[in-house]
Amino acid sequence: MKNCIRILVFLCMGHFLMAQSTTVTGTVLDFETQEPLPGVNVVIKNSNTGTTTDFDGKFVLANVNENDVLVFSYISFVTKEVMYTGQTNLAINLQPDVAALDEVVVIGYGTQVKKEITGAVAVVGSETIEELNPTRIEQALQGQVAGVNITAESGSPGSGSNIRIRGISTNGDNRPLILVDGNVIEDLSVLNPGDIESINVLKDATAGIYGVRAANGVVLITTKTGSKNSPLKFSYDAYGGFQQTSRKIPVLNATEYALLVNEAFAAGGSAIPFTDLSNLGTGTDWQNEVFQNAPIFNHNLTVNGGSEKSRYSFGASLLTQDGIVGGSKANFKRYTTRLNYDTDLLENLKLTTNLIYTGTERKTLSENGIGSVLFNALNNAPTFAVRDANGAFTLAEGLGNEVINPLAQIENSFNSTDVDRISGKIGLAYDFWDNFSANSSIQFNYSEVQGRFFTPTIFYGAGKVFNNTGRNTLTVNKDIFKDYTWDNYITYSNTFKENHKVQFTLGSSVFVTKGQFSGGTQGFFESPVNFAEADIANAVDLQNGLKDSGLSGKFDERLLSYFTRVQYDYKGKYLFSGVLRRDGSTKFGPENRFGYFPSGSLGWIVSEENFLANNSVVNFLKFRGSYGILGNDRIPGNAFRSILNGEGAYVFDGQLVFGQAVGVLSNPEIQWEEQKTLDIGVDLRLFDSRVDITADYFKKTTEGLLLQPQVSGILGASAPGAQAPVVNGGTVENSGFEFAIGYSPVRQEDFSIDLNYNVTFLNNEVTEVNNEAGFLQGGSFGIGQDPPARMEAGKPIGYFYGLETDGIFQNVDEVAAHATQANAAPGDIRFVDQNNDGIIDANDRVDIGNPIPDATMGFNLSINYKQFDFGAYAFASVGNEIVRNYERNQPLVNKSVYAIDRWVGEGTSNTTPRLTTGATSNTLFSDYFVEDGSFVRLQNAQVGYTFPQAFMDRFGADKLRLYVSANNIFTFTEYRGYDPSASSGSPIGAGIDQGYYPVPRTFLLGVNLNF
Repeated sequence: MKNCIRILVFLCMGHFLMAQSTTVTGTVLDFETQEPLPGVNVVIKNSNTGTTTDFDGKFVLANVNENDVLVFSYISFVTKEVMYTGQTNLAINLQPDVAALDEVVVIGYGTQVKKEITGAVAVVGSETIEELNPTRIEQALQGQVAGVNITAESGSPGSGSNIRIRGISTNGDNRPLILVDGNVIEDLSVLNPGDIESINVLKDATAGIYGVRAANGVVLITTKTGSKNSPLKFSYDAYGGFQQTSRKIPVLNATEYALLVNEAFAAGGSAIPFTDLSNLGTGTDWQNEVFQNAPIFNHNLTVNGGSEKSRYSFGASLLTQDGIVGGSKANFKRYTTRLNYDTDLLENLKLTTNLIYTGTERKTLSENGIGSVLFNALNNAPTFAVRDANGAFTLAEGLGNEVINPLAQIENSFNSTDVDRISGKIGLAYDFWDNFSANSSIQFNYSEVQGRFFTPTIFYGAGKVFNNTGRNTLTVNKDIFKDYTWDNYITYSNTFKENHKVQFTLGSSVFVTKGQFSGGTQGFFESPVNFAEADIANAVDLQNGLKDSGLSGKFDERLLSYFTRVQYDYKGKYLFSGVLRRDGSTKFGPENRFGYFPSGSLGWIVSEENFLANNSVVNFLKFRGSYGILGNDRIPGNAFRSILNGEGAYVFDGQLVFGQAVGVLSNPEIQWEEQKTLDIGVDLRLFDSRVDITADYFKKTTEGLLLQPQVSGILGASAPGAQAPVVNGGTVENSGFEFAIGYSPVRQEDFSIDLNYNVTFLNNEVTEVNNEAGFLQGGSFGIGQDPPARMEAGKPIGYFYGLETDGIFQNVDEVAAHATQANAAPGDIRFVDQNNDGIIDANDRVDIGNPIPDATMGFNLSINYKQFDFGAYAFASVGNEIVRNYERNQPLVNKSVYAIDRWVGEGTSNTTPRLTTGATSNTLFSDYFVEDGSFVRLQNAQVGYTFPQAFMDRFGADKLRLYVSANNIFTFTEYRGYDPSASSGSPIGAGIDQGYYPVPRTFLLGVNLNF
């Protein structure tokens, strides 16, 4: 018996010794910034033992046994579980959870927890921006947010992009309202993407809190700031690489070109120009001559920190980028400095300040139109050398008036624009009477835009419109823009009887924008002078059209708004938000200056109901809906009254005298353009939040469209400088469906996979155009033809209006049997006689294409394995058409290679017409020039490696990550032009490609260093 007791005691002591607990220490850091995280909960799983981290992110946890699982949780970060295996000091990195339900989201004049938002709001975090490495912020939105479509105006350095949120709502300005830390900054080229903490997009009626100009959506950008009780931290991010064209349009080489030119001249009854083809070879590839690999470099330094009462952040950056066309002649530089400083002046009084300075220098070449560098590279003859035997640039003789040597054009282009901009904000927040807070802030912008454009004396060839055989000319301008916004609002927040949470906001906003256009002052020089030497002070003759006409160039526009918002939350599951805003704009007459714009939204968090509580499948489910009326005043100033900014001809004493006259015809009755917007949405999380789904149906109806209709010349609107009056004359409807899903199949400490997909289906329709013609025209095609795009009831805005084709005439019998078509012969395009009157003319034009995509979608993949990370982003646009308009109709210009498949006899082609120098109707605008613009683009791929913390500790650094990335990697499309994603952004006339500068493919090597 005694032996049994001894054995039992020995076993118990052995078990006790084996199970002896340990005290564990460690540090918890933000994986992205490597900054310490205070207040992180550290708990032994399935126990009540736990602690929290201190201000330095450090923790001490007692009574930890081997193989215990430690759970680290923190608001807005992904919860992490780590098994304890005897380590003495743990280094834990928590990943930010950008989709966390408890994430605080900026919604306008305040913030709100994400799960309680009742509107359609999307968020893009700084980690996404870091992975994409965009040179402009708009590029970080493409494919990331459902319902947001970004099109590039050009791929040249410093060029802008068009942001469209849920379609095209007006014939005028479709830009969304963009606020940076509450400040109106709509030129995003002045911002450094590395300074951005988050981008929030308001897509529905919840944007109504901003009233004026919010009808096209609102983009809220928050810049980085420091953290309280945080030591001084430095972050250095840099990348460098090169850019190249993503595409070249295949054109004829010299031999092919000569053969086809001879054929065209022979068919036209003219002598052939090339009698000996044996020595032509391939000739000059003008695209190879103008395209080049161009460098790009970016440096960004950020300093963050904070004391017990204050926090601060300083950032400085430099970006320099050459053009893939023109190199340093198309260079863009941007240098920025940013300072954010917040402090608690008193326990209940907080001061918020920020200041951003941006300087940009941009050199440009002619692009995106007839006579541009790429237009000339495509149309110039391959039989011409770049230079002649004497070393001078060759002349593009015989190729029409617009086509010139593109290398000579680059050599003689001298255009530069410098912008200096200062933006700032100072705000005070005061808490009083327990439940009240008052906020007052002033935001301001001041910018100077200086342009310098030099035209040397140059001869490009006989009859060329770009010749300057007179005097060297220097044109300079200096425009000044300044504005300020003063916001004041009081917020009352309280909870009654534990279940009724109420927040009430009442405020006002004043916006004033002023400026001075200098007009372009032209200086002419008699003696030879180059761009560097040219000084307007030394010009022998000066001209300024603005000043010569007696106009001041000044503008002054103002907005005055009052707003109120009520938010109600019952038991954390029944939600309501209501907004009423009264806006006044000086762009309307005294009788119509103010408008009232109400909106409201409802939400129901179903997952908070008892029947879904602790559901193992459904973690979160919310239904929401919103409806509201938003105003738009984006029209030129003074449209309601007559201004003497036109030109007039008068007779005095029998002499013809030129003077001023009314410019834009006045209309004192114009009113606010109003948008009625409906949204019904659902947010859903499943399977331990591994699946995240958001879906929305939306419908936006814009009434009282502010537009300028065509009017009779008898009214005087055709005089020089005159324009039709602005009227409320149309209605446009956008409706569609958005769906976004995120899936995290793997969530392990050393291995994780995240996939995200979003798609937007959009239908755009004009329902009313109130003018005599019943439509508006826009865009341009060819030389001397009617505008090819229209806005007309029953059609999408900006649809293409032209002749429908029906193959190629194969023989004379088909020509004879067809409706009368000017100069028709076998081998010509056959047009459809739509009205059956036996004549092909302008009355047979119909809808032949839509520049607005039926659907856009984005797909993102992110993989993390130990120290390695990989990310890839793709975007697709489906169902839109593009007009091919980069070919010049002249006998001796070059052609795309598809001309090889031309009609050369009966049965040889039913798609590509014959070649001839004779008169035909083949160049009339028709669906022959309209192509499918659908595409799928692999936008970005990046591979990175983060060095282990133990390695970094040797150097006193927090994080070192190296990466390689590629942007605009490949585009799958049937479109034959340079870039299917490019667009002018014009509501009527977008999607007409006149040789768009392609968005470059970029390869980068970068580093992220925190210390």
